[in-house]
Amino acid sequence: MKKFSITIAGGGSTFTPGIVLMLLDNLDKLPINEIKFYDNDEERQAVIAGATDIILKEKAPEITFTATTDPETAFSNIDFVMAHIRTGKYAMREKDEKIPLKHGVVGQETCGPGGIAYGMRSIGDVLELIDFKDQYSPDAWFLNYSNPAAIVAEATRKLRPDSNILNICDMPIGIEELMASAIGLSSRKEMEVKYYGLNHFGWWTDIRDKEGNDLLPQIREHVSKYGYVTVDESIQHADASWNSTFAKAKDVQALDPATVPNTYLKYYFYPDHEVAKSDPNYTRANEVMDGREKFVFGECQKIIDNGTSEGTELHIDEHASYIVDLARAIAFNTKERMLLIVENNGAISNFDPTAMVEVPCLVGSQGPEPLVQGEIPRFQKGLMEQQVAVEKLVVEAWNEKSYQKLWQALTLSRIVPSAQVAKDLLDDLIEANKAYWPELT
Repeated sequence: MKKFSITIAGGGSTFTPGIVLMLLDNLDKLPINEIKFYDNDEERQAVIAGATDIILKEKAPEITFTATTDPETAFSNIDFVMAHIRTGKYAMREKDEKIPLKHGVVGQETCGPGGIAYGMRSIGDVLELIDFKDQYSPDAWFLNYSNPAAIVAEATRKLRPDSNILNICDMPIGIEELMASAIGLSSRKEMEVKYYGLNHFGWWTDIRDKEGNDLLPQIREHVSKYGYVTVDESIQHADASWNSTFAKAKDVQALDPATVPNTYLKYYFYPDHEVAKSDPNYTRANEVMDGREKFVFGECQKIIDNGTSEGTELHIDEHASYIVDLARAIAFNTKERMLLIVENNGAISNFDPTAMVEVPCLVGSQGPEPLVQGEIPRFQKGLMEQQVAVEKLVVEAWNEKSYQKLWQALTLSRIVPSAQVAKDLLDDLIEANKAYWPELT
């Protein structure tokens, strides 16, 4: 069986060790002969890479490992790029969250002004990675799960239409695991779903088991009472902010009780509630820096200091196993059904054909084949048209270096209350992002 060469772009990410452990746990499904890390922060990557080197020597010494900041080394002779980068790191995420809150607006890393700011930083770096892949390994596939996925996906559609790129998000996967747990299934893979929307902005309309039995009524009932909170805490994010997000899904679902929603819709439907319960001095970015970041880097340093991974608390990121499924589907033409972010082209029949929508697709060696979801109701269609316009305006603003279009994007976001607030926010965000955004005129 062919063995694959994989580059992880974002080698210094806190998610990278869990992904490596997950890849090692799935070598029977996706055999690997080489893993490369690529990051533009050599110092940060060195800690994750130092621990990974020891883990690989202990668990899979036959796999060649390289960590580099050189694009040619990283992207030559590979089959897949797994990209999860964060331009500006958590320091800029903190600004994405805190600057909007100063203006009384939701501060969140992928929704509203924070997501727009992050998108403006991410586009150039993601396109650069795609260009490296296309230059050194043009036939390789670029599996992107860098946030904000909706804006990044629109940028890849518009600006790199001929590259082998798949855009995917793990949030629906995490929610499906909670659904499965809520009704007593052992895995989301026992369910077959219909879903439509944009990234972080969608609805499940049909959920069945493999025999075709309808599971949606049972799941809807659970969500209407408890949101996505389940008794199995092991599969939930441990942080308080996540548990309140899962609980809030109950109120989000009330707007369309026939479906079950993506949790992120709470920011668009209940922005006043989100602002009121936010601490403008200690946001989700601070939680992550004080929690996961310290933990992961601390554990990696311990492995380096001890020269062994024995006793480490680093764990397999089961949640990320969809990345193996995606790579396998392309490598072995499995036609697995997966939710991807793809150009609409009629998958939602009464919606913009150029919109990047999140729908079930059959994935094979030629890429994704979106499954038709039909017409969508006016409520969702109206919301999605507004949000797609925001995403397209952001990409146009980045590409054209247009202040006007970015102001329009912020004004159009449901989360921002007025054009004046949008302008004040934009001017603050420009100041904070001088090192990362193109200069707008």
